[in-house]
Amino acid sequence: QVRLVESGGGSVQAGGSLRLSCAASGKGFTLYGMGWYRQAPGNERESVATITSTGSTNYADSVKGRFTISRDNAKNTVYLQMNSLKLEDTAVYYCHDLTARGYWGQGTQVTVSS
Repeated sequence: QVRLVESGGGSVQAGGSLRLSCAASGKGFTLYGMGWYRQAPGNERESVATITSTGSTNYADSVKGRFTISRDNAKNTVYLQMNSLKLEDTAVYYCHDLTARGYWGQGTQVTVSS
């Protein structure tokens, strides 16, 4: 059974930092293209950052220069380093398998307060 498990969420003051992790488990499962998405109350789920199997990255305009997506293939883990957090970054963050498999993690809450 394949699982994507996010961790690292929490509460932080504006301007602070958090690092999210997404660990994949499952026999024979290998990460390829992966993405971080987020969903705030009343909003649709949106893409935050993506990374290909070769490490190419793409970011939403709202997080460029503040967030960094990375991966450790040996650990089957994807990360999202979030710096200079803003109130509007408050959301549940999900990792997502961008291949046809389409797995989603269960989400981790990030709350930014003033």
